[in-house]
Amino acid sequence: MATTTLSSKGQVIIPKHIRAVRHWEPGQELDVIEVDDGVLLQPRSRFPRRRIEEVAGCLAFQGPPKSLADMEEAIRKGALESNRDHS
Repeated sequence: MATTTLSSKGQVIIPKHIRAVRHWEPGQELDVIEVDDGVLLQPRSRFPRRRIEEVAGCLAFQGPPKSLADMEEAIRKGALESNRDHS
């Protein structure tokens, strides 16, 4: 468990290893949420929440439609490549 100290300005330092694991860089906005036994720091999304209806079709596909078999084959190939990269 890491320990930090509250400064006179109300600031705390989040330990480096936690920032690294969370991929929090300087400037990352965090929501501060009160919970029963303390506070929760949650990264604020860089993008506003959207409903699927608002974004569906925003990246128009150019070319012939893909079949389910085409999509499954692409997923299989991607999984094989990913396994090779992590070996």
